[in-house]
Parts: sequence; C-alpha cells; structure tokens
Amino acid sequence: MNAQFLTFEGIDFSGKTTQALKLVERLKAGGHEVVYVREPGGTKISEAIRTILLDVSHAEMHARTELFLYSAARAQIVEQVIRPALQQNRIVVCDRYADSSTAYQGYGRGLDLQMVLTLNQYATRRLVPRLTVLLDLPPELASERRRLAGKEKDRLESEERAFYQRVRNGYLEMAQKEPNRFWVVDGTSSPEVIHQMIWERVTRVLRLEDSR
Repeated sequence: MNAQFLTFEGIDFSGKTTQALKLVERLKAGGHEVVYVREPGGTKISEAIRTILLDVSHAEMHARTELFLYSAARAQIVEQVIRPALQQNRIVVCDRYADSSTAYQGYGRGLDLQMVLTLNQYATRRLVPRLTVLLDLPPELASERRRLAGKEKDRLESEERAFYQRVRNGYLEMAQKEPNRFWVVDGTSSPEVIHQMIWERVTRVLRLEDSR
C-alpha cells in the first residue's frame, strides 16, 4: 500500500471525475506535487486501448477480452507513470484503477472474481492505493445525470441499468471487505459538500497541512 496514492471509483456519472479534478486543483494550489491520471488512458498505448474499449461499434467484445484490455492499459500506466511519480514522492490521484475491473468485469460481467483479482495484482505488481474514494450513486440517478448532460453513450455506458446495479453492489461489497482502504461517499450530495468532505479526509490520511 502506497501512502501517496489515491484513487476514485464509482459507476459512470457518479461524480468521481469531477471530485478527482477538484482535489488535484486544490492540492496543487497548496503547493503539493500531484500527478493526475485516468483509466483507461494516460499513456499513448493506454489511450489507444481506451479507444478500442469504448468504441460503440465493438459491441461484440467478449467480457474476457474487455478484462485483458483494461489490464493491459493499467499495466502500462502503472509502469510508465504511476510508479515513477510515487518514487519521486509525488501524490498520485487516479480516476479509476484496479477496483473498476473487479466491479465491472467481475461483478458486472460475472467473470470469476478470483481470476480478476489475480490479473489485477499481476498488472499492477500489487500496487495498492492508500485511500479509495467510492462515490456511491443509484444507477437511476446516474442515468438521469447522463440525460441532463446530453452526453452520447460509449460502449460501456450503453449497458442496461441492471448491469450498473450489479457494479454498484460490487463496489459496496468491496468497500465492506476493505474498510481501511475504501471510503464510501454519498454521491447525491452537492459537489461542493462532497469536495470539502474529501479534502478533509485526504488531508488527514496524507497528513497534509490544510492550506485552505
């Protein structure tokens, strides 16, 4: 477990990207060296894999293929970006990480959970975040947010609501199993309230001076 490594998780439109970026901005404003990355993506190879994964024309993609592609993108960004940044004592904030594969491909797609976990460990060389912020939101509210945003659905976002309910349940089950790492946040609260809660938690976990 790395003390400077933070991840954000949640179903699509839970608000995790907004909160990750708000945290990064505030950390940088406080003079901290921060590296922000997203999954899948963050490197030339990982971004190319992202394009394949999210392309709506790839509807026939098998769940195992999906899992291996996410793992490949993750292995690349861990070795090329995340580990070097941590070795330089920078704070790394990651929008999605290995838990996304457990939730989406494990719980959501129904792949063997132990196999998913083993592949996650191999791809990351057992690099585990110090804190994982889980933005919890019911799928119906996430769907409404997507509608209001007018965003075109990618391949994964085109899944039925039952899929996202399984993913959400998976996330909550993981949080129960690892309460020292996961921190569940009510995603229905206002972005400002959520950000302040996250900021206070992060400053405690990382033992940072609260430069408001």
